[in-house]
Amino acid sequence: MSTSSARRRLRRQLAVALSALLTVGWSFGSACAQGPAAAFPARVIRIVPFGTAGGPIDAIARLYAEKLQQRWGQTVIVEPRPGASGILAADTVAKAAPDGYTILITLALTHINNAILMPKLPYDPVKDFTPLSQLATGGPMLVARADAPYSDLASFVAFARRHPGLTYGTWGNGSQAHLFGELLKRQTGLNLTHVPYKAEAPAHLDMAGGVLDFAWANPATARAQTQAGKLKVLGITGTRRVSTMPEIATFTEQGFKGYDLDSWIGAYGPANLPAAIATQWTDALREITASAEIRDKLAAYGFEPLGNDPKEFVANYQSDLPRVAELIRAAGVTAQ
Repeated sequence: MSTSSARRRLRRQLAVALSALLTVGWSFGSACAQGPAAAFPARVIRIVPFGTAGGPIDAIARLYAEKLQQRWGQTVIVEPRPGASGILAADTVAKAAPDGYTILITLALTHINNAILMPKLPYDPVKDFTPLSQLATGGPMLVARADAPYSDLASFVAFARRHPGLTYGTWGNGSQAHLFGELLKRQTGLNLTHVPYKAEAPAHLDMAGGVLDFAWANPATARAQTQAGKLKVLGITGTRRVSTMPEIATFTEQGFKGYDLDSWIGAYGPANLPAAIATQWTDALREITASAEIRDKLAAYGFEPLGNDPKEFVANYQSDLPRVAELIRAAGVTAQ
């Protein structure tokens, strides 16, 4: 596909997505128009997180599950559906009954990146979900083995120029990590090869075993592996340093432009949740996020606590969508 054709395709996809947001209102408006729901919750609740069991989003989902269980007096289970860049997890919730007993905790990948890159998703990222709250923001980190002969972006780029053909791992094609990796490749002219995985852990195992040369990591994973002496962090994307790793400079601070886009963790229900249930979920998630214990734990994972409401969630989505589309164009990433 030519560059001009790719740009036209991205513009068309962006226009369709934004139009859907304005007309459908992320199903939040229709949910608010419904009458009161039956008493909720009255049985087991299921949270479907992005990624694999034991991954950072799974761990965060379990933090919220514990607090929700205490709050509502009902069992809250966490059931990961890993693989396919989050498509399996998102599709599970999109097709769940709109009764509040199944929600998704995910990254922006499932609703922004996939929507731009994959026009034939099994779910509609706008029409098939009710946004509840963005829980936190953060950005992926570029990491290498602890014994790697470079410690920052400049020395890494110099090394990669001398050793063309380096491979890097991410948690999926089209993920924020993949986009940033390809942007770095284009900006520097480096010869790098992307290797997508279902999750971070197997990529890091392959990196430790010498199968991969470097990788990307969520802040929580990067911090834990750094403290264990297994990894070193070369830089962090997004708009700010992480409070638990303040010594790690951002890409922007190291002279690399275009990486100041924060990723986020968001919670969704299926489309057409009754207003009363949607409100209960939003209120519970926001209050849990605002608690000192959860804020401290999110910060320890390398995320900035947020806990906004659905309207703010939609506004942030609308702001992020064109920026991610531009990043995809700049990075030259396609669905293949």
